[in-house]
Amino acid sequence: MGRDIRITVPPKGKYIIETIQQAGFQAYAVGGCVRDSILGRKPQDWDITTSASPVQVKALFPRTIDTGLQHGTVTVMLQGEGFEVTTYRIDGAYEDSRHPSQVTFTSDLREDLRRRDLTINAMAYNDVEGLVDLFGGRADLEKGIVRCVGDSRERFREDALRILRAIRFSAQLGYAIEEGTAAAIEELAPTLKKISAERIQVELVKLLVSPHPEHLRMAYDMGVTKVVLPEFDRAMETPQNHPHHCYSVGEHTLHSLSYVEPDKVLRLAMLLHDIGKPAVLTVDEDGRSHFHSHATVGAAMAEDILRRLKFDNDTIHRVCRLVRYHDYGNGVEMDLRLARRAMHRMGQECFPAIFAIRRADICAQSESLRREKLDMLERWQGLYNEIKEKNQCVSLKTLAVKGSDLLAAGWKPGKELGEALQRLLELVLEEPERNTKESLLAAAEEYRRETGK
Repeated sequence: MGRDIRITVPPKGKYIIETIQQAGFQAYAVGGCVRDSILGRKPQDWDITTSASPVQVKALFPRTIDTGLQHGTVTVMLQGEGFEVTTYRIDGAYEDSRHPSQVTFTSDLREDLRRRDLTINAMAYNDVEGLVDLFGGRADLEKGIVRCVGDSRERFREDALRILRAIRFSAQLGYAIEEGTAAAIEELAPTLKKISAERIQVELVKLLVSPHPEHLRMAYDMGVTKVVLPEFDRAMETPQNHPHHCYSVGEHTLHSLSYVEPDKVLRLAMLLHDIGKPAVLTVDEDGRSHFHSHATVGAAMAEDILRRLKFDNDTIHRVCRLVRYHDYGNGVEMDLRLARRAMHRMGQECFPAIFAIRRADICAQSESLRREKLDMLERWQGLYNEIKEKNQCVSLKTLAVKGSDLLAAGWKPGKELGEALQRLLELVLEEPERNTKESLLAAAEEYRRETGK
């Protein structure tokens, strides 16, 4: 027992543990909360494991939720906060690389801990006994390694998603993957085909928003992306023989990920911003690589990938928009007029994120012209800020006249009305000072006389 380790369990969690103990059963905080506490991090959840059966746990607390009784889990509710309490269990054979064929409850803590995925997640704690570390999790934390409990191949055969979880934890903690665990990942990566897209999506996002998204390279090296994201493999294998680049498409992508904040949409956009390049690669007579229309092709590919991984529609829309426009206006010296048109084209809500994407893209390119590119980007951002400060119109939403105003002026509902509004928007994109109701109604009337509408 590790009595030299003292973990501060929150009062509600402590109350649950002590209540179960006073009833004559064992109870411990377990898993991620113990790991994070040892690392000096604030746990997000406090899970509890116990020798008490689900029925016995339910009898001890006035309000519980049957979260997963077949797997021994009851959620104890205390003042609106839930704590998962799970009975010690032994898992039967895993026939689908995900679920045990049967679950047997046990009174042996060791049996419960040995079924868990990684040593760093297989530690338990209570104030009476201190740290229970039967598989070397504390030592692995000190060494900075991710290692399976027991036989790595057995753990991954039980649930293939553990392959991605191991890589994800290495990215979150900045740890290496132990040699035997890495070998098992490489051998059993194809079994990830059995795992649902939804579960893969969750682990992929956690990896991407981690402090070390570049650990995606581990997934590539061990054959994992070949199964869950084969498009990335093609990117890794696509060279960029061009003065602006010093890495392959995939290596450039890996470097760019670390240059944007750990936001899901931004990191997904960086992962996919050049995903279309392998499909459009051409090489000129000088051996120089070209990737014409890669952003357009990439946006379509990104949508296919994100739908395959069951992302929600809002995320898909936002990511694909950033992929489509990540290279927009590259090398063009902007002015206010062009900036307004760019904001209109990309969408006002999307435009600020473009700066983050472009900056990360530039920083992951060769040093040639990097400073010049960043300076140009700063000028872009300055123009954007000026447009915002002046509250200039870049969309129909902020146009000084609405459809109702044109109807009141005698326009008929239909296609012509929409065309008139678009014409007025074009006018204020060129001349922002014209965005007044009086000026635009006069312009609309002039347009009607010209067209006979």
